Amino acid sequence: MTELFRTFGRIGLLSFGGPAAQIALMHRVLVDEKAWLSETEFLNALSFSMLLPGPEAMQLATYAGWRRAGVTGGLVAGGLFVLPGALVMFVLASIYAFLGNVPLVEAMFLGVQATVVAIVLEALLKVSKKALKRPSDWAIAGLSFLAIFALALPFPLIIAVAAIWGALRAASIDQTIEHAAPAAISLGRTLGTAALWLAIWFAPIALLFAVNATLLQEIALFFSRLAVVTFGGAYAVLAYMTQTIVTEFGWITTKEMMDGLGLAETTPGPLILVTQFVGFLAGFRESGFGLALLAATVTLWVTFVPCFLWIFVGAPYVERLLHMPRLSGALAAITAAVVGVILNLSLWFSAHVMFTRIETVALGPFRLIQPDLQSLNLLAVGIALVAALLILVLRFGIGRTLLVGAAMGMISLLGPP
Repeated sequence: MTELFRTFGRIGLLSFGGPAAQIALMHRVLVDEKAWLSETEFLNALSFSMLLPGPEAMQLATYAGWRRAGVTGGLVAGGLFVLPGALVMFVLASIYAFLGNVPLVEAMFLGVQATVVAIVLEALLKVSKKALKRPSDWAIAGLSFLAIFALALPFPLIIAVAAIWGALRAASIDQTIEHAAPAAISLGRTLGTAALWLAIWFAPIALLFAVNATLLQEIALFFSRLAVVTFGGAYAVLAYMTQTIVTEFGWITTKEMMDGLGLAETTPGPLILVTQFVGFLAGFRESGFGLALLAATVTLWVTFVPCFLWIFVGAPYVERLLHMPRLSGALAAITAAVVGVILNLSLWFSAHVMFTRIETVALGPFRLIQPDLQSLNLLAVGIALVAALLILVLRFGIGRTLLVGAAMGMISLLGPP
């Protein structure tokens, strides 16, 4: 167990750079160095993790720990993948909450926000290359974009429709479903595991309702719902999350969400740690530092406990799940839909960074954003272009690019008022 702690502690501390870099790190450590998983076992585990809602890299780590030492190993591996970044985010969110209105800090975060536009664009290009292989994939992506950008349909609805269509299409193409050998676990044990982790997930939420903690209740329910629909990585749900927490709950502003995303990009662990930042600021705004810590903790709980539920329930059935055409078809359709959703995110964030005034206009059933062209921020445009050059052309890492963007924002203070 000591070796397990040491290995996954190292992975957790070095897990910068997003899921691609994190998965590559785990492959090097778990397959090449430790030989805890074979190449086939690693790829099967990765495929399984990508079928699930939530951060695939964290779930891959949890599965690897489960394979090594059962539930205890899964808890150690998954926990150590998240905790270093969560601790860093607590510190960064605290600094931001207390110093966010300092001109130097605001200028720095303008640079971070503009850089995030380029980072999201890179994510869009990467996901597109992987997901859009057939004309039907392009159609799904286009319809998903129109649904969320122009019709403002909820993200969970878009994902559900895409999954149903993909499953039905796969069934119509091939009615033969291969099954691996039955997993060596009883249905009763599976149901028991599910019941246990559902209780662990929802027990704190029930307590919050018992003590009538209104803000914490809202945070727990919203991010629990988000944990169920976060297919395709954090980028897929950021626009939906931003629109909900800004317009419906009023917890933070769009600018603060952009800042939080920039902070999450600089920390180890999954990008979805941006939810912790949101919870922290919501609590801080409501009642200061104490509630901020509680709100961030609740957010972490309902974001990551479901990941353990998915892994511990589904892990014994990995081989069977990977041989179900309907499930694979649903996942492929969801991945294509995510491209359209990330395109919406790119336009949403770009508009809110590049322009200081944005209105929403109605054209029949469509609701479109309309930036005020006179409010264009040329500095933000310049930083975003430099960031895009560094990331897409010169292949700079995200961390270094964020530092360059932040420095450009701060240097702008030296210019004329």
